[in-house]
Amino acid sequence: MLPVRLLPGAFLLLSFFPSFGPATHAADLTVEPVVVIEESAPRQWEVQTTLYLWATALEGSIGIGNLPNANIDATFGDILENLDGAVMGNVAVSNGTWLLLADLVWSKMSDQTNLNVLNSPTLKFEQSLLIASAIGGYGLPFGIDALDVYVTAGLRYQNLSADTSLISGTYPLEVNRSRTEDWLDPIVGVAVQYGFNDRWRLNGIADIGGFGVGSQLTAQGFLTLSYNWTDHFSTAAGYRAIYTNYESGSGSDRFDYEATLHGPFLSAAFHF
Repeated sequence: MLPVRLLPGAFLLLSFFPSFGPATHAADLTVEPVVVIEESAPRQWEVQTTLYLWATALEGSIGIGNLPNANIDATFGDILENLDGAVMGNVAVSNGTWLLLADLVWSKMSDQTNLNVLNSPTLKFEQSLLIASAIGGYGLPFGIDALDVYVTAGLRYQNLSADTSLISGTYPLEVNRSRTEDWLDPIVGVAVQYGFNDRWRLNGIADIGGFGVGSQLTAQGFLTLSYNWTDHFSTAAGYRAIYTNYESGSGSDRFDYEATLHGPFLSAAFHF
């Protein structure tokens, strides 16, 4: 979400009038043309900090080592039931010509179950996910005051950590397995903001990246409708999705992760 305050242009009207002497006749009048000079006042920088809730569902598959890939299909309710904590927010700085945006999503979840086998061992699972993005954008001159369109380029960093523990139901024995993968992707895209009026605004972001540098492919789609309650506070609702296809290693060291995080989005933003 990238609301930007619009400042009106300043107009300067210069008119030149002839001097009149005592013998001046109407036919001798010479009227100089009126010159209108239009100047656009530079738009001020605006800083926006946003805290948000992204009610994500998770769909895809994950494969580790020589084991076959396991399908993932978790609703937001499933994730919320096992969620230990989450932090989501971003900071945007813009002036209509330039845009800088930093976004952070971090979550941790855990679950455990008793296996229906000998001694009823307990299987515990913990996972943490970090997605950090930083982009810069340049505004395209469409000539529409209510519309800002930026071409963007930047980086998206992802870190996925998983820990699994198997605890014996009879003896004080525990087996642990952990795996952490992280990667950095270049991304390019577009950011759009349209103001219907002084209160309502539509914000959108789309990007694509990876290209084998980090992941094979990553893509994002984001669309919200925001309302400015005051000059310094706004709220928004919308939808966001991030797709990632990442592969590394082979054989027993193989790690495949293909997943889509998606869901509705609610935010509160402060403008300075």
